[in-house]
Amino acid sequence: MKPVVVVGGGIAGIQAALDLADQGVKVYLVEKSPSIGGRMAQLDKTFPTLDCSSCILTPKMVAVDRHENIELLTYAEVKEVVGEPGNFKVKILKKPRYVDVDKCTGCGQCVMKCPVKVPNEFNLGMDMRKAIYIPFPQAVPLKATIDPEHCLYFTKGVCRVCERFCPPKAINFNQKPEEIELNVAAIIVATGFSLDDARKRGEYGYGKYPNVYTNLEFERLLSSTGPTKGEIVRRSDGRHPKKIAFIQCVCSRDELTNKYCSAICCMASTKEAILAKEHLPDVECTIFFMDVRAFGKGYQEFFERAKQEFGVRFVRARPAKIEEDPKTRNLIVYYEDTETSRFTKEEFDMVVLAVALRPILPESLVKSGLIQPDNYGFADVPEMYIEPVRASKPGIFVIGVLQSPKDIPDSVIQAGAAAMRAAIYAISG
Repeated sequence: MKPVVVVGGGIAGIQAALDLADQGVKVYLVEKSPSIGGRMAQLDKTFPTLDCSSCILTPKMVAVDRHENIELLTYAEVKEVVGEPGNFKVKILKKPRYVDVDKCTGCGQCVMKCPVKVPNEFNLGMDMRKAIYIPFPQAVPLKATIDPEHCLYFTKGVCRVCERFCPPKAINFNQKPEEIELNVAAIIVATGFSLDDARKRGEYGYGKYPNVYTNLEFERLLSSTGPTKGEIVRRSDGRHPKKIAFIQCVCSRDELTNKYCSAICCMASTKEAILAKEHLPDVECTIFFMDVRAFGKGYQEFFERAKQEFGVRFVRARPAKIEEDPKTRNLIVYYEDTETSRFTKEEFDMVVLAVALRPILPESLVKSGLIQPDNYGFADVPEMYIEPVRASKPGIFVIGVLQSPKDIPDSVIQAGAAAMRAAIYAISG
């Protein structure tokens, strides 16, 4: 029985790895970040049940780390793939952490002593992390990583404070990149998504007005592990907002950016409005939408609950522009009132933009022709109706948002399907 490589350690990749490993297939799970978890690790809660995201995800992350049939290759990227179904040769570049993971206990002493602060990518730059860091409290593996682009030793040849204060003596500045070659039967790709650049819709003022946020930034504000420890406060002055506007379809369903629907935004914004009301009971939440697309099981009921139980206001309108009051830093939203068919304006303390999802296609697999982008830039699935997870080449499977915008349950379902298909190659190989 040959092993399988799973590329991407988000919820789809995690589920695919577990499903394969439980069948006795050896799995190499490759993740470019220092920890698995993906985008789901950045969410506060999930819709429509409002379950804690980490409470669902963390046990699966731990199960991956402990499974005897899964080898975790974090802080690593696939650089080259050649071969045929049942016999792929995969080259993986594993970047040095400059920390011995066998010795590191994740105690955090090195992080506390490090004098360098840089923007924290996990919290989307809304707070700072150290040059040696653990990405988030539930990280798997729970090991420190040194960022050589900001570490004083690598940039100026000084410091090494982390080395002096590390109790298990795990710091190793002499680590080098490691190239790993694998022979595998199949490859499952679940590299996920990033948000499109909200600055493309300049009329909404993202990047210009401090109190305009993306929906993922708002998720981090809601989270107890976020930059404000779960307190919803404005970037400009630290005040609690009294009125929040959520604007849908930013860079989605848009001739100038992306024509497709990003699928999750209606329910994600509905969830965020409910959570805002739970955090701040007196806050007024308004969702500006084109059409509410509540397509999943329980999603229509979730939408109705937001209106009836939490008093979330829904306005069918695509706002034309946002301006800032320079004195209060409040945001004035201009839109056409659907009831009167007249243009009007309304003032809010905070605006949250539901920004389009963009796939992260692994460059090495695209260059080798193993994955082809479709007309929208997602991974193409030539036989969508009969082989809904197979990429352009047999033996390569694409799942999750890499293939098309979708929610967590659909990503998990696809992960199971891909694991089943990959297992056939593994067993026959």
